[in-house]
Amino acid sequence: MSLFWMLKKGLILIICCGEALIDMVPVSSESGQISYVPLVGGAIFNTAIGLGRLGVQVGMLSGISNDLFGQQLNQALVDSKVDTSYLMRSNAPTTLAFVTLKQGHASYTFYDENSAGRSVERADLPNLSNLKNDANALSALYFGGISLINEPAADAYCDLAQKYAADMVVVLDPNIRANFISNEHAYRQRLQRFVDVADIIKVSDEDLDWLVGSPHNESKQVALLRGTGKAIVVVTKGADGATAYLPTGETAHQEVPQVSVVDTVGAGDTFNAGMLAKLANLGLMSKTALANISRTELTQCLAYAAQIAGINVSRQGANPPWLNEL
Repeated sequence: MSLFWMLKKGLILIICCGEALIDMVPVSSESGQISYVPLVGGAIFNTAIGLGRLGVQVGMLSGISNDLFGQQLNQALVDSKVDTSYLMRSNAPTTLAFVTLKQGHASYTFYDENSAGRSVERADLPNLSNLKNDANALSALYFGGISLINEPAADAYCDLAQKYAADMVVVLDPNIRANFISNEHAYRQRLQRFVDVADIIKVSDEDLDWLVGSPHNESKQVALLRGTGKAIVVVTKGADGATAYLPTGETAHQEVPQVSVVDTVGAGDTFNAGMLAKLANLGLMSKTALANISRTELTQCLAYAAQIAGINVSRQGANPPWLNEL
């Protein structure tokens, strides 16, 4: 079944736009020697997987390689009920991310030069103009991760967001990887273009400090980040839970569930999947609905997101739960 058919039938609700890569995760042998296991990953990919497993009709838009790792990524999407019709395939290599785990917390070293994901250009992207003003069509575009850092893909995704922001919900999670940013000025300018059109911005407290500086309290940081925009801003704070800030000044807060944490790989991505899934379930995945969302509804979304993320961190790697696991 083609993605176009599904969109016209109103079945695809969200397209996740950005990186799909391989996480090289360290494992220790009995002798203590470290080796690396290739696991599917990437911030945008993880959220797409999470949405698919939660029963949301979702598509993935990304540059993907024809190599062995690309085949692994494609199969993982199919297995998790994510539509792959908008994958842009090439013979360029797959991006690799070598993971370092310290007390369960992950950091990453990326190998992305001339990769299939990074090489996406404006001309490669789909034309969604036929879906404008169609009540049964695509409702949201989700962006973020390292796909917003390097050209040409970063500029292509930014243009896509700006082109359709008037008609579709734009969701942004910058998921800052400061050590991977080679041109900070260009990156900040590009992020501002995303922020200006975003309906929902999710950041970690560390992201917020990097974006606007830490001398301010959190509410002031959020105001500085939002600027003249009208986005709902959600700040995740690890063990301190998550707080959402409405443009009206109202806030909603959610504590994290008590779970035994194995590692935090994909925690924020899975949180996003839970939040977007609940918004969809409540019928709030539209610009009008988000502009009028209540504090109670927002709290429901945060609670569900925290539940989903809690399950993910209780097992190894980015492994979002299926609906029947809840």
